[in-house]
Amino acid sequence: MSPFNVIGEGSDIATIDPGTVLNPEITLMEIPTDAPAVQRTVERLKEIYPDTLVVILSEKVCMATLAACLGAGVNGFLTRDISSEALLESLQLVVLGETVLPTGLATLLQHDDADWNPARVNGGKAADLSDREIETVQGLLRGESNKLIARRLNITEGTIKVHVKSVLRKIKVSNRTQAAIWAHAHGISPGSLTLPFTHNRKARLDNGKQFPGN
Repeated sequence: MSPFNVIGEGSDIATIDPGTVLNPEITLMEIPTDAPAVQRTVERLKEIYPDTLVVILSEKVCMATLAACLGAGVNGFLTRDISSEALLESLQLVVLGETVLPTGLATLLQHDDADWNPARVNGGKAADLSDREIETVQGLLRGESNKLIARRLNITEGTIKVHVKSVLRKIKVSNRTQAAIWAHAHGISPGSLTLPFTHNRKARLDNGKQFPGN
């Protein structure tokens, strides 16, 4: 009774014959948790079927694997324990142009999961981000609005919007959630929740001397 018809299946991407299965609207893939292998597999699938929408089914959520999948252009990432009803609803959302991600993602972004093996912040594409852009991404990891990030960094909300757009462009993702996933997988932590000193405040040392707040 679903709106989808299964037109082919395979145990490995190497067994796919494009001449047998023509232009599937959606490809549903079960994957291992090895991030590089996942990215290669998705990219190979996209070479065979450039227009197919790709939805991943994984045993569990590993942030590095999720980031690799998003980087490869998947349209959905779901866990295998999802109910059949929720799976069908998710596939329909993907057809409508939405990117579907697992529930509880915000909690995972706030806490390291056991299988997360982050890259160094100053390695790879993370090195392309400025210090201020990394601070902005930390705010995204905490789920903060542009207004709250701006208040925390003592800059204007408009400047934060510029930083967010710059981050999305540099790391090649389309929205704030994907940026947060990417950041987590590249070793950027949410950081401190303490509001910094503003520029017109002073901090006093025990000996009575003053220095400007940061």
